Amino acid sequence: MNNPKSGHTERDDKELEKSKAHVIVQIIEYLPRAVVSKTILKKITGNVTVSSLDAGEEMEEKSSPFDTYVQIIDGAAEILIDKKTYKLALGEGIIIPAHSYHHFNANEQFKMLSTVIKSGYED
Repeated sequence: MNNPKSGHTERDDKELEKSKAHVIVQIIEYLPRAVVSKTILKKITGNVTVSSLDAGEEMEEKSSPFDTYVQIIDGAAEILIDKKTYKLALGEGIIIPAHSYHHFNANEQFKMLSTVIKSGYED
């Protein structure tokens, strides 16, 4: 996940404590020249992650075999899905279709919540 054009990437795969209230935008901080990710829930059937990207950072292009929902919880983001650019403002979300190549650019700092549901593909 580290991109040679970017700073560094930090991941915390430990789930949040259950039955404890939290403010989603406060569970992750911005780090200079970094992409930071924190797992909220991680299960066989899917996961929920919060990420922060410092201004100028990007996440390398990738594809997932599952639909992914992302919502901007701080700042604004630019996302490319199959080479089409979308600009998402605070509070906006988008579904990234399964098997689509996507890429995030942080023209400014932003935080996002992403949810992957791995069930339902048996149909």
